[in-house]
Amino acid sequence: MSLDTAEKQKLIETHQIHATDTGSVEVQVAMLSKRISKLSSHLQGNIHDFASRQGLLKMIGKRKRLLSYIKEKNVQNYKDLVKKIGIRG
Repeated sequence: MSLDTAEKQKLIETHQIHATDTGSVEVQVAMLSKRISKLSSHLQGNIHDFASRQGLLKMIGKRKRLLSYIKEKNVQNYKDLVKKIGIRG
């Protein structure tokens, strides 16, 4: 469940730190969160898609590591990002 170019550009514009920012941790977490939500809805209808389930678990782990990195660096940025994306954190 990949994101199309328009969705990626919209996510980058809403989470970027400066004008040329496309790979900061905040942008990566936003993209992972969007992919996770798409894949979760796919798996609700396709319960025997075990390969996608494994990919989902890897994405969740990566997002968790990135969020812990943000939390170490700046707790306020972490809280703002979690609230902006709408995850529990």
